[in-house]
Amino acid sequence: MKNRSFYLIPLAIIAFVLYSAAYTVNETEQVVITQFGRIVGEPKIDPGLKFKIPFIQKANYFNKNLLDWDGDPGQIPTLDKRFIWVDAFARWKIVDPVKFFQTVNNRLNAIAKLNDIIDPAVRNFITSNTLIEAVRKSNRELEMAAEVSLEEGDREIRETYAISVGREKITKEILKQAQPKLAQFGIELVDVKIKRINYIEDVQKSVYSRMIAERKQIAEKFRSEGKGEAQKILGEKERDLQKITSEAYKTAQEIKGKADAEATIIYADAYGRDPEFYSFVQTMEIYRDTLDKDNSLILSTDSEFLKYLKGYSK
Repeated sequence: MKNRSFYLIPLAIIAFVLYSAAYTVNETEQVVITQFGRIVGEPKIDPGLKFKIPFIQKANYFNKNLLDWDGDPGQIPTLDKRFIWVDAFARWKIVDPVKFFQTVNNRLNAIAKLNDIIDPAVRNFITSNTLIEAVRKSNRELEMAAEVSLEEGDREIRETYAISVGREKITKEILKQAQPKLAQFGIELVDVKIKRINYIEDVQKSVYSRMIAERKQIAEKFRSEGKGEAQKILGEKERDLQKITSEAYKTAQEIKGKADAEATIIYADAYGRDPEFYSFVQTMEIYRDTLDKDNSLILSTDSEFLKYLKGYSK
């Protein structure tokens, strides 16, 4: 038992030393080895199992993958004196772990440096450009301009919302300005984007009121155009109706004229065949139309009108 303990204790010590000396580096990490606070050797970038002097040397781990920076939203005035809230974010990575360790040492301090460099860059370029430059990235036709065609007003809308710089170029310029200042800390700024732009609360109401007024103007334009089309359709309907009525009246008059002509021919033919019978029929029709309970007629007994009532002899 004593001999076994004699061997186990050294083996345990060796195992502990080896455990303290070994360390691993994965794909998303890089390691800087320090000895009594001073950097020794090159940074370990390749993944795998590594070794160091136990107890004396220390492995300091840093991320190798992309890291995020999310700035605090801030109130910034634009070149056209409009106060807006700007919320920006960025992606960065540690490209020189030695510089990073010597300058900022850890991620928390790195975020503070990013705040000190990116925030002023964002503020600088927002204040140097108008609001529309910070909002739009191209001169594509706006939905409002496509809906409304006000000739001069339409041209004014396009000129008002046209850009020469644009949001994308602004973010590239922010990146270009901030990157050199971060290189001294072993940091590479990969990308900067503006997450959100919004009016401050005091301005939002007036902006919404203007938007409502613009939409009402669009709605009123559509209504007036609709009324104009309705009047045009009604006018065409009245015109067609008058045309149909006049043509129908013309046709009816033609038919009536033909009928009257045919009736006249028939009457003339009947009169020519038997004038006495024709006179009798005509007189009977006159009796029917003039002699009723509502009319009074005073005539002499010698009147020709009553010849068929009192008898007629030639």
